[in-house]
Amino acid sequence: MVCISHSTGAEGEAVARSVAEQLDYRYVDDEVIEQAGEWAELAPAFVGDVERRKPLIRRMLGQVGDSTSAPVALSQREGRILPGDAELRELIKQVLSSIADEGSVVIVSHAASFALAGRDVLRVLVTASPETRGRRLATREGIDERTATRRLKEEDAGRADYLKRFYGVEQELSTHLDLVVNTDAVSAEKAGELIVADGITR
Repeated sequence: MVCISHSTGAEGEAVARSVAEQLDYRYVDDEVIEQAGEWAELAPAFVGDVERRKPLIRRMLGQVGDSTSAPVALSQREGRILPGDAELRELIKQVLSSIADEGSVVIVSHAASFALAGRDVLRVLVTASPETRGRRLATREGIDERTATRRLKEEDAGRADYLKRFYGVEQELSTHLDLVVNTDAVSAEKAGELIVADGITR
């Protein structure tokens, strides 16, 4: 297994896809939340918002009138008690564990490196300098660099908050990872090659 965490704008998804293709492994990202939604019989968006610091009441209000949220609306009409943040976090961890049990997989995001601690997994962080990440985000989203810089700060704060809420990690350290790849210096494809080579030599 390979678990790839990444900073916004660091091209982590592209790196992960490169690793998956080279190893002929399954690539998993959004599927984690989709599967959690299926298990809980809830809209994936409702489950996913627990990763983005949206409290339960805001998630419920956000689903009203949304045709994609039928499972949530239905459960409310039936008087079902919706799971809280703690239950949803545990559900996401269980989904990650289930996916990992199948093996031969590259899991992107969802703090999988922490969720699967103690298992046979290569833990990778893909990052880049704030300047490079800002330029990439501005180009990708069609926004100016000042707005991109503000977005990066929000995304970084959200990621730090996620690690703290889910795993009690006050500060992410190099010892939490096996490999850090800086895409300032290498392309996504080359980064994938480095990760594969590192995994083979372990």
